[in-house]
Amino acid sequence: MSNLLKVDICVIGAGSGGLSVAAGAVQMGATVALVEKGEMGGDCLNTGCVPSKALLAAGEKAQAVRDARCFGIQAAEPIVDWAVVNRHVHQVIDSIAPNDSQERFEELGVHVIRAAGEFVDGRTLQAGESTIRAKYFVIATGSSPFVPPIEGLSDVDYFTNENIFDNKEPVDHLVVIGGGPIGMEMAQAHRRLGAKVTVMEMARLLIKDDPELSKIVIEHLREEGITFYEGGRDLRFEKTAEGFAAYCATDEGKQCVHGSHLLISTGRRANVDGLNLEAAGVNYSPRGVDVDARLRSSNKRIFAIGDVAGPYQFTHMAAYQAGIVIRNILFKLPAKVDYSSVPWVTYTDPELAHVGMSEADAEQSGKPVRVLRWTFGENDRAQAERRTEGMVKVMTAKNGRILGATIVGLHAGELIQPWVLAMSQKLKIGVMAGMIAPYPTLAEVNKRIAGSYYTPSLFSERTRKIVRFLLRF
Repeated sequence: MSNLLKVDICVIGAGSGGLSVAAGAVQMGATVALVEKGEMGGDCLNTGCVPSKALLAAGEKAQAVRDARCFGIQAAEPIVDWAVVNRHVHQVIDSIAPNDSQERFEELGVHVIRAAGEFVDGRTLQAGESTIRAKYFVIATGSSPFVPPIEGLSDVDYFTNENIFDNKEPVDHLVVIGGGPIGMEMAQAHRRLGAKVTVMEMARLLIKDDPELSKIVIEHLREEGITFYEGGRDLRFEKTAEGFAAYCATDEGKQCVHGSHLLISTGRRANVDGLNLEAAGVNYSPRGVDVDARLRSSNKRIFAIGDVAGPYQFTHMAAYQAGIVIRNILFKLPAKVDYSSVPWVTYTDPELAHVGMSEADAEQSGKPVRVLRWTFGENDRAQAERRTEGMVKVMTAKNGRILGATIVGLHAGELIQPWVLAMSQKLKIGVMAGMIAPYPTLAEVNKRIAGSYYTPSLFSERTRKIVRFLLRF
């Protein structure tokens, strides 16, 4: 017999977005039910952002041993204990997990139901033995790895992000299918931990990022020993005694790569199956739930956020969208999403970070745009760290308003944040040029590139004439 539960808000999915809505709403006085069929914390905590960054950190420490010679320290090839690396990854997960735990949310007053949820109608959800009647629903079911239909793939074992962090054994040769952020991050982490690594991409590596700056990342990874194949066609697999063989055709001819381990990193798909969205009158597609600018579905009492709502599948986007939903539901404000200053970071080393308009966007706009560049080689801290393989690129309007920025280099994910703030507040380049940057810091690159906007006029013949005239008095 079902237990009837009546609440103000029912959240489906306990990932970043769903947890943010649940915690915020219940602490503001709403009654909340949270339905989760899997692990609390969702993909980010358990199989995504957190374990991947922990693995990258292990790889970084291993690489530091190799690169110590240039600092006058004896270098060596590090000895990697994969079981201990795996323990490190899961210790990081375990240290964060209490913040996302069922116990914490129940202490906050949330009704947590650990079962799959399925809509009965537009106001009712069935989850296990519980029937939930809610004034509003928030779908935050996230996404799952997309595994394309590739010939022979069903005959070989392979990883996705959902199981690669369970591996405790040494990896001899990892073949990564997909040259997006996840694929490139895992490629570098495993290479630095001692594996041979090959990345096969059917289109262009890091295709969503600025090609000029992404090339710096690719070349650095190539120098570390990663092999890349771009523009591959007719990919297929065959099982071998040692593992598998991957075949594809490229512009350079047919390629065959023998590997011991395989990672499929070819994008994500929205988790919409099994929700019975038709019964709730919610329109959706394989890309996710269709939502308006207020994140409402075709059923205006049902919202969707995070990966299942698109168009940006980032943890920080889910948290941002959670705030929009809370303002709409609790305060009846017609808050709308603004995607004009959405940042993203690829956490390779060097990192690649972006916000706003790219140079390609500027060219397509047809509007007069200035493109500024500044290299890390002109930064004293980068020289001290021996990490000069970086660049900042900034797009501004004719009046100096900041339209976009891309950074490649050490700590680019941190360095992009002033540009995110500037864009969100519609500031002009002079604000960045006028700030005082502590010396010596990497952040000086932001001030220097901003200052370069004024160089043509500041050091012009016209300025020299004005100065010579004024110095007469």
